[in-house]
Amino acid sequence: METIHTTMMVLAVAWALVTALLIFIWIYRSTLETREEDQLFLDSASDMIAKEQREIVARIERLSRPITTLLVISVTLLVAVAGLWIWQGLNAPTFS
Repeated sequence: METIHTTMMVLAVAWALVTALLIFIWIYRSTLETREEDQLFLDSASDMIAKEQREIVARIERLSRPITTLLVISVTLLVAVAGLWIWQGLNAPTFS
């Protein structure tokens, strides 16, 4: 029974770390999205602004895959912790 408790704690800590990283990356992506312009009216001298906007869009797109991966890992770990917690509760000794 102690092994299950230790395993559940390790999974819970791993879930917390993965979820914290996911939230951090999500916030970073949101800050990038606020800097992204929907429309740019550029003349020939504003190439630097256009280049900066393309870089921002590229960063946002690069973050999509890690966010999806971390989200899947986070949900999987949460289900594993919940499953162990329920299983532990069902197999707990009863005192009559």
